[in-house]
Amino acid sequence: MLYYALIFLLAAIVAGVFGFTGLAGTAAWIAKVLFVIFLVLFVISLVRGRRKM
Repeated sequence: MLYYALIFLLAAIVAGVFGFTGLAGTAAWIAKVLFVIFLVLFVISLVRGRRKM
């Protein structure tokens, strides 16, 4: 999932350089959402992995 967030971030940067502001904003928003989801899942996996059962 982090891979897809980085891909959308790269797409936003490229679109911004070429002047596609609407597309750049959309790609940046998707990258932010995917990154937040990645962080939440990462923290959950850290907490679950540290428990001793």
